[in-house]
Amino acid sequence: MSATHPQPPRPDHASASLRQALLFWLKLGFVSFGGPAGQIAILHQELVERRRWISERRFLHALNFCMLLPGPEAQQLATYLGWLLHGTRGGVLAGVLFVLPSLFILIALSWIYLAFGDVPLVAGLFYGIKPAVTAIVVHAAHRIGARTLRNAWLWAIAAAAFVAIFALGVPFPLIVLGAALLGYLGGRLAPEHFDGVGGHTAAKPGYGPALIDDDTPPPAHARFSRARLVRLLLVGALLWLLPMGLLTLLFGWHGTLTQMGWFFTKAALLTFGGAYAVLPYVFQGAVGHYGWLTPTQMIDGLALGETTPGPLIMVVAFVGFVGGYVHPLFGAERAFLAGAVAAGLVTWFTFLPSFLFVLAGGPLVESTHDDLKFTAPLTGVTAAVVGVILNLALFFGYHVLWPQGFAGRFDWPSALIALAAAVALLRFKRGVIEVLAGCAVAGLLVHLGLH
Repeated sequence: MSATHPQPPRPDHASASLRQALLFWLKLGFVSFGGPAGQIAILHQELVERRRWISERRFLHALNFCMLLPGPEAQQLATYLGWLLHGTRGGVLAGVLFVLPSLFILIALSWIYLAFGDVPLVAGLFYGIKPAVTAIVVHAAHRIGARTLRNAWLWAIAAAAFVAIFALGVPFPLIVLGAALLGYLGGRLAPEHFDGVGGHTAAKPGYGPALIDDDTPPPAHARFSRARLVRLLLVGALLWLLPMGLLTLLFGWHGTLTQMGWFFTKAALLTFGGAYAVLPYVFQGAVGHYGWLTPTQMIDGLALGETTPGPLIMVVAFVGFVGGYVHPLFGAERAFLAGAVAAGLVTWFTFLPSFLFVLAGGPLVESTHDDLKFTAPLTGVTAAVVGVILNLALFFGYHVLWPQGFAGRFDWPSALIALAAAVALLRFKRGVIEVLAGCAVAGLLVHLGLH
């Protein structure tokens, strides 16, 4: 830090006891709307800007790692940050509390959806939240881009990623690999452009000192240990084998719950790029192959997943609930119990690999945050993600503003709500939760007025 930008003293509120962290992760589980982009924005706003638990550079390094993993990147980032602050116990608490509220909410909403059909109140709230989510994704692309795209090289990677996914339909894993390769080559050929910080912090002051700052050495629990890694892998294998073995004994390998566990384990391990990469695989298997639900139900479930807190991949809980409820496994009179058990099991098998990836890979990541040959590829990936998020914003915008396709009508009320949300976020710097709440009320009023 130069003499013209002396470091301010650490703020008094910059403390992070396990109890404080527990309360924060619990709150986050209930307010983490906006899909992965919105959730990452909330994490950055709370932990980097407001609470100063972690520095910008360490946050982005962790985010880059989570972007490379199969599974929900926002939940993995919360797990990683919880682990970095308070060890394995902190990581498990952060990851579980990120998911648990949305599981209970989705079980309740799935039951209402199946038992009572359309609920005007819920439909109206959804009507306002969908355009708000579009604005939140645009805002996230702007925030991450402003921090990441510091030079023409990184802008070019972001633009190439956008063209690749929007115009050419290149799979997300290939985009990630290509961006990492470009970052690696850039780190060798033009290292000053691919430094994780470069001239960025010199160009504008940061947020002040953090508990885990750029130069803070990794805590003892974040240092690599072969014995710890072996122990973790053994525990993870048992946590998978025991429920899978029990399901096989009770229902047989071809039983619905057993096949759900196996299918969603594969979804968690084989699909990279977050929820939007997993969804086509889930749609193909759950609707086309197994017939657990209809295409219409899957689309409605995606709407529920988009407008409830927690990771978007929690739509798998809806898939499990509908599959268990419609094909009652414990008798017709216990349809709700079958749906709830299926939703819980699907969530377990979907998220277990995420915890193992983060807890096993964290020590390696913490040992590389100052090593350019590791950070340069991750910088390239972050640049590409900006382009991918922009494509996601256009995808949302299309489905919100032209709900029947371009041949149908343009939804002016949704456009006005989206514009108001964008202005509130970008111009007036309002919080994500405030914007979602305001748009939900506006959507309810418009929806009730239209019907």
